Amino acid sequence: MHLDTLRHGNFAKLGDAVTDWEQMTKKLAELKEDAESKLKAKADAAKWKGVNATVSREFIDRTAAEFADAHTQADSITKILSDTRGELIGYRTQVNDAIKRANDQNLTVVDNHDGTFSVMGNTRPDWSSDPSGKTGATDQKTVDAFVTEIQGILTKATQSDDTAAEALRLLVDQAKYGFSDASYANRDEAAAAVAAAEKLAKMAKKPSDMSLDDIKAFNREMAKYHDDPLFAEKFARGLGAKGTLQFWTEMTYAHAGAKGPELETMKDLQNNLSLTLATASFSDSDAMQGWKKNLLDETTTNFRAPNSPNPIGALGYQVISSLMRNGQYDTEFLDAYRKDVFKADRGAGESNTDDRWVKGYNGLDLGFGDGDGRDPLEGLFDGLSHNPEASEHAFASKADLDHMLGTTTYTDRGESLGRALESAVTGVAAGDTSAAAPPHSTAQVKIMANIMKAVADPDGGANLVSQGLGESFGDMAAAYMPEISQALAGPNSDAAFLTHSDAPDAFQGEGVRDVVRFLSATSADPAGRAGIIFGESIYTGSLLESHLSDPSLFQGSRQHVLEDIGRNAGVIEGIVGHSVADGEVKAAIDGETDYNSALKDKGDAAKSWITIAFTGLEVPAHYGGEIMEAAVGGTAGAVANGAVDRLIEAQQMHGAKDSGLYTSAKDLYAMRDSVTQQAQWSTADALARHHVNVPKDDANDVIRTSVNAGWDASSEYLSRTKERP
Repeated sequence: MHLDTLRHGNFAKLGDAVTDWEQMTKKLAELKEDAESKLKAKADAAKWKGVNATVSREFIDRTAAEFADAHTQADSITKILSDTRGELIGYRTQVNDAIKRANDQNLTVVDNHDGTFSVMGNTRPDWSSDPSGKTGATDQKTVDAFVTEIQGILTKATQSDDTAAEALRLLVDQAKYGFSDASYANRDEAAAAVAAAEKLAKMAKKPSDMSLDDIKAFNREMAKYHDDPLFAEKFARGLGAKGTLQFWTEMTYAHAGAKGPELETMKDLQNNLSLTLATASFSDSDAMQGWKKNLLDETTTNFRAPNSPNPIGALGYQVISSLMRNGQYDTEFLDAYRKDVFKADRGAGESNTDDRWVKGYNGLDLGFGDGDGRDPLEGLFDGLSHNPEASEHAFASKADLDHMLGTTTYTDRGESLGRALESAVTGVAAGDTSAAAPPHSTAQVKIMANIMKAVADPDGGANLVSQGLGESFGDMAAAYMPEISQALAGPNSDAAFLTHSDAPDAFQGEGVRDVVRFLSATSADPAGRAGIIFGESIYTGSLLESHLSDPSLFQGSRQHVLEDIGRNAGVIEGIVGHSVADGEVKAAIDGETDYNSALKDKGDAAKSWITIAFTGLEVPAHYGGEIMEAAVGGTAGAVANGAVDRLIEAQQMHGAKDSGLYTSAKDLYAMRDSVTQQAQWSTADALARHHVNVPKDDANDVIRTSVNAGWDASSEYLSRTKERP
């Protein structure tokens, strides 16, 4: 910044801009509140059907999010502008004060109009005889001191101006259409993020110079900023697409076989780098669009460390996917990358996929304890699992879904594929227990139907359960209990089996066969079976609470709806129980230890299913609104929570001291009695909570009779859909 520019700067217009932005931010805050509390809240509560269930709801959700982002961006711009204006006014005061003090010492400060300035002594002929002692000789130390002081002020002012301008450009360029959600309290905060990115990108360009201590310092800085949009973009651009992949390749080579503290440091680096690049992927700036295109251009490049004796290093596919295991990447970017990887994987055929990615890469290890990274589909699936929208896109094609399921026999990608499928059919990102699950869309239900059909295939479909997918299948079954229940109950059962699904009857008719075989096959996995048990118990408890608290939901007697709910519990868990008795799961369960352990471990996850509305169940407004979400209503889900608690604690059944709830995999009737007892307890909880005047013995008798009827019917369901011993 030139001396006269700062010295005579008029910041009135900048002040006007700050005022305008403050007013804009205030107005956007009001619009944001209206969009969230009125527009989106009403849309969430509405019972959408048809096209509106997908197009209109999604449009409203995105619109509300845009208002929130618009407010965030305006607030950041306001704060950066205001902070910068205050700093520049302060620097102007400082430089004018320095010039005044120089003048007091008979020194003149002038702008040379070429980016420099001069400090020189005043010369007057009469000073040589001035009695005050002034002379024409200027003290050079004094001159140098003023030069240093003024230059320091100008440097700080220039830095303030330049960093503010860069932060604002980065901020505005983040979103080509719409707004950025980047939030900053002042210019210093934004400038610090950009400076940190420049520093780390410079370090990463010379990975061979980074000691373990350097990497730890690198990690600390990146852990602080990996969610910061400006930092993430500046880092990615600074290192470049190819440079990013080369950096990670060299790091994995240099620290191959790491153990102890070194291994933990490298795991942290992989995590932080993944999260940073995921954040950067959301930027729509021209520079980042080019970065993402360049990254995709490197998928078939052979990356290797300069000092590696092996001419075969790692394919770009493998390096990219190894950095997708953590963080949520942008949907558009994931779509583009996934199409490329899927095409390459399909080209190898199902049985050759392992050779396609492993052959020639035996020395490769990009995972640091989390697999070797040779199969890029594993990392991609993990990336998809954190982005439900991209996951749904990935498996919308039945051909792609069937291919990926088929490859699990020949690869180790089953578990990561399972997590991606869960995300696709539930709309909930892996590990996310904070947000309510959206109602199942028609597209999601179709994917779920295709998954069940694949597992139900008599020609080896059930084998998918043992390929690392069993636990995820159980979780999916839990999430789809409303649709599964309506399928087993038959047409026009929606009044009893409540749901917000856009396609609640999609599994009815011919789909019932697939439902039964899917549940039976999934029972072969201890964690899968536990998921079904928890899902059914949660849904039964939720239904009981809903119907007993609000009789208007079902136009009929309470006894009738209790019979429907009890029979449904008997059918679903009877399918599981009879599958156990048929001997189909004995090889997968070491006695009862594996199953009992899985039941306990699944309890923590099951708790979150209630909180995030995994079942999407309707509940009367005064008990938590139209979505079963404990966080909203406070009391909503209490009966379901009690059911989960009893399962986790393996509570003893009344009159059977040696038989814990659901813990026996050997005795068919013990499991039937467990279903009955759990349903009776949930009924008692609901009656007590909502002060419903139904005699306890009557309720218990209705539940027992209906569960037994459903249990007996489950055997017939199995016999009609598959060959049994």
